[in-house]
Amino acid sequence: MIRTLLTTTALTAGLAVGAQAQSAGEVLDTYADIAQAKYEDSLTAVRTLQDAVATLIDSPSPEALQTARDAWLAARVPYQQTEVFRFGNPIVDDWEGKVNAWPLDEGLIDYVDGAYGGPSDENQLAALNVIANTSFTLSGKEIDAADITPAFLQDTLHEVDGIEANVATGYHAIEFLLWGQDLNGHGDGAGNRPWTDYAQADACTGGNCDRRAEYLSAATDLLVSDLEWMAAQWTEEGDARAALMQDEAAGLSAILTGMGSLSYGEQAGERMRLGLMLNDPEEEHDCFSDNTHNSHYYDGLGIQNVYLGEYVRTDGTLVSGASISDLVAAKNPDLDAEMQTRLSETMKALGRIKTAAEAGFHYDQMLERGNDAGEQLVMGGVDALITQTRSIERIVAELELDTIEFEGSDSLDDPTAVFQ
Repeated sequence: MIRTLLTTTALTAGLAVGAQAQSAGEVLDTYADIAQAKYEDSLTAVRTLQDAVATLIDSPSPEALQTARDAWLAARVPYQQTEVFRFGNPIVDDWEGKVNAWPLDEGLIDYVDGAYGGPSDENQLAALNVIANTSFTLSGKEIDAADITPAFLQDTLHEVDGIEANVATGYHAIEFLLWGQDLNGHGDGAGNRPWTDYAQADACTGGNCDRRAEYLSAATDLLVSDLEWMAAQWTEEGDARAALMQDEAAGLSAILTGMGSLSYGEQAGERMRLGLMLNDPEEEHDCFSDNTHNSHYYDGLGIQNVYLGEYVRTDGTLVSGASISDLVAAKNPDLDAEMQTRLSETMKALGRIKTAAEAGFHYDQMLERGNDAGEQLVMGGVDALITQTRSIERIVAELELDTIEFEGSDSLDDPTAVFQ
């Protein structure tokens, strides 16, 4: 569902006057610089994960598995801050499903608990377990799965049969291979895959340890190459930067579309309100690792980064420059103050969720029916994100931008449809 915001006056010739037009160009430069820095940081972090995965495969041990898990968690910090570049930049939207798609039918990839269920009318391959099977049949055709390579994952298995839940690549496929299923429901604890799932010979548990290692290695290598490609799109010669710079008004619209869509339909709706309505721990974004509190927090921080025009890199370097905040403050200082307040309130609300989870009250526990404290925490984030979106709408009008379309969610726009 798309939530559409219309404004009364289209912005012409970039912005109304020459000085503002120059400022708009500077804002776009800062935005692209921040995008480049975030994707480069994400790439650096995933290369560290790649090294940890190689160690786990070469010398399996409890310590090696934990190091790989820690590297995955660290890699999520810069990447989640990039999600604000979705929705407004087609080059990101066309690519993002390969690296961060969720939820996934994990039975496609590996063994699952007996309660998981088998093939369904919606997905005949939901329990394929390609790690245990060197071939499978699709639409009457035999598919060779003997070699699990990046190309096989990307070109054959990912979204196989045209089903979005058949997620075979990206962060969440790797997450599942490192943690396994979280079988705790609303109880405490994340997935608990044993390190021996990567052990050799008789020490191997779960079967097919060599193919599991092959899959994990291929998925990690593919994620590295995908991030290399995206980081290159935001360099001075990159296509994403060039597309952004073609038209200043369209570029500003892209920035605000990403902010509003992530804030409203994606995060407040699909990632938070929907899970609470369904009381379903499977609606967690990082459901295998119990890292959802961090995913939500860094999504919110990414929105704040873009509005303020500043990002602290993983090495501590500050990337900053002209911002949307500067443009708004020049035209309507009160509105800029309002937006900065809304961003601060959102980060406080998401910070409360993060603090509670780190203290032991995990996000899947917050989603349990009748857990008033959990509902209050989650809805605090939802309400702050919605209120923040209202201010983004006012900014669109203040900057006299053309039609803006924000992503919506039935959980916010038509709650009865969720249960139909």
